[in-house]
Amino acid sequence: MVNLVKIGVVGAGQMGAGIAQVCAQAGYEVFLWDSNPEGLSRGFQLISKLLSKGVEKGKIDKQEAEATMSRLARAGGMGDFSECDMVIEAVVENTEVKCGLLSELDSILKKDAILASNTSSISITRLAAATTRPDKVVGIHFMNPVPVMKLVELIRGLQTSDETYNYAVRLVEALGKVSILGVDTPGFVVNRILCPMINEAIFLLQQGVRPEDIDNGMKLGTNQPMGPLELADFVGLDTLLYILQLLHRELGEDKYRPCPLLINYVAAGWYGKKAGRGFYDYRG
Repeated sequence: MVNLVKIGVVGAGQMGAGIAQVCAQAGYEVFLWDSNPEGLSRGFQLISKLLSKGVEKGKIDKQEAEATMSRLARAGGMGDFSECDMVIEAVVENTEVKCGLLSELDSILKKDAILASNTSSISITRLAAATTRPDKVVGIHFMNPVPVMKLVELIRGLQTSDETYNYAVRLVEALGKVSILGVDTPGFVVNRILCPMINEAIFLLQQGVRPEDIDNGMKLGTNQPMGPLELADFVGLDTLLYILQLLHRELGEDKYRPCPLLINYVAAGWYGKKAGRGFYDYRG
């Protein structure tokens, strides 16, 4: 049985950096890598910034922040993951990209290492089939922002072993988070419910309802902390569109048909907060 000590994270964007941070805070030795060197640097800067804010707000002490950073290492390439006990991928939400990455990692990692995907919508069974260790592949879907959100969706593929799943459960517990077990169909649990809701909000926007009225309606009327359009901008409209397209294609139900306005926003490069503009303008 593998003893989880060293964890690798592939992808240093907001999700990957957050995953690396919470793993390091929980005491694991973490190797973080991104194919874009500038992206990797930004990931480390983000982690440092979030830890500093935690110290300022009194949520963690300076010693804990320093210890966390000391457990984080910048991987020079995927070859540095060869001794990791688990590698979690957090790259772009694209089936071909993820399958290619997992296949490459499969050839690098030691035979008992676990491969985990942070996918929010892609079949774990399909991803596992790209490897020679499908029994050791599991979905571990963190919510955004990772250091704040308590929920983690765990997804078992057809081939995922009990041992692999149980390790994933224990990892989530060690990170101080709560897991739910989703079914291995597109969107799992959260996105199956969340994405159609956001999509319907975009249809209302297309019909002339002001974005602030849509968001205030849901925040004040259903006690949601963030309105659906605000949340879409935070997640990324390109990511939202990809998930809706996948749900529509795989499940064949019109309730997942992306709103034409969402398609146009993505075509214009208005991806949300990360692009400076989405349903709201963040450039000021």
